[in-house]
Order: sequence, then structure tokens, then C-alpha cells
Amino acid sequence: MPTMNYLAIVAAALSSFVVGGLWYSPLLFARPWLAAAGLRPDDLAKQNKAIVFGGAFVLALLAAFVFAMFLGPRPAFGFATGAGFAAGFAWVAGSFGINYLFEGKSLKLWAINGGYHVVQYTVIGAVLGVWH
Repeated sequence: MPTMNYLAIVAAALSSFVVGGLWYSPLLFARPWLAAAGLRPDDLAKQNKAIVFGGAFVLALLAAFVFAMFLGPRPAFGFATGAGFAAGFAWVAGSFGINYLFEGKSLKLWAINGGYHVVQYTVIGAVLGVWH
């Protein structure tokens, strides 16, 4: 296993929260996301925040760690950022697209959720590419 920069991995995972906080905020896509997902603000208020945010951080940390392993110990910024975009678009958003087609979910919901992961992985790649 290559030498890992654990601080960069944690920073990359935290970047998911910054991106997600903006992406799903009223400033960007909160209202259309809620409508497309069939949710109401009350539904979100009922969730256990510790489980949701704690679980999301653990999963973001896992994603950043495995992506860092994929990129290797000293990825060039351009490669890491481009690989992040490709992973977010082709792997994550593409996989969502397959599920959404079979589940009959809307193109709008796919664009919002898939778009988040495209930006998320692009930023994770950028963080890992800058900080090695």
C-alpha cells in the first residue's frame, strides 16, 4: 500500500461537507431537491443528525481514503482533479443513473444528486492533488 497523506484524506473528506452544505442549501438546490426527492423540510428535521452527519463523514472518509489509494502517493493536480471528475461523473452519477432509471426517479433528481458527486469527487481529487 502506498504512503498515504492522512491529513489530506481528512481534508478531502471534510471538503465533501463544504460542497454538500452549499449544494443542498437554499442558495443552490435545496428546494428543487426536496421536491424531486418527495421530501419536506419536516422529514429532514425528524432525522437523527448525529447518525446522518456522522455516517456521512465516515462514508466520505472512506471514499477519500480509497480514492487516495487509487490516485497513488503523489498525483499531479490535473490528473487528480480530472480523475475526480471522471469518477464522480462516470462511476457515481452513472451508477445513480442506472438505479434511477429502474426506480423511475426523475432526471432532475439524478442531475442534482449526481451533480453533487461530480463536484464532490472533483474537489476530493483537487485536494489530494494539491496536498501531497
